[in-house]
Amino acid sequence: MENKIIMAGFGGQGVLSIGKFLAYAGMEENLEVTWMPSYGPEMRGGTANCSVVMSDRPVGSPVIATADCLIVMNKPSVAKFIGMVKKDGVVLVNSSLIEDKIERTDVKVYYIPANELAHKAKTEGLTEEEIIERDRLRQEYLAAFRQNLRAQLDNTYLVDDHGNKRPLKPKHTKKH
Repeated sequence: MENKIIMAGFGGQGVLSIGKFLAYAGMEENLEVTWMPSYGPEMRGGTANCSVVMSDRPVGSPVIATADCLIVMNKPSVAKFIGMVKKDGVVLVNSSLIEDKIERTDVKVYYIPANELAHKAKTEGLTEEEIIERDRLRQEYLAAFRQNLRAQLDNTYLVDDHGNKRPLKPKHTKKH
């Protein structure tokens, strides 16, 4: 099992922090993890992105050519990274700053008004309806993420020195 995630946006939007949180979560699950940030010299307001790779095996490279998931916080990031998402991948879009719809039909897209939600949560808290919607979106995303993981595991085999194949068994499984 290996998951490759790209986060991208303006400096100051928390893109690098999102990546760190994901990397820490992977480590908590005893996964092999890489986190690779990339940002311009201007920092806040400039472009920033990072990649996280989580795997049950050692990660050969933190560089991502094809992502399982893309989290985009601004319009320039859509243009730069949307082509890197694999077929049936997941794209999380900050609809506060990205009004255009994603044209690709071979990926699952979630539009989240991240700026408004963050501002509202900070100033007045979320309503019960918004909490329910946030939790619904979180569960839908996690279900798609788990389905993707299962599909990868189902199609992963170990081959011994004699060429015999056997299905890969995960190190540990959790019931959800």
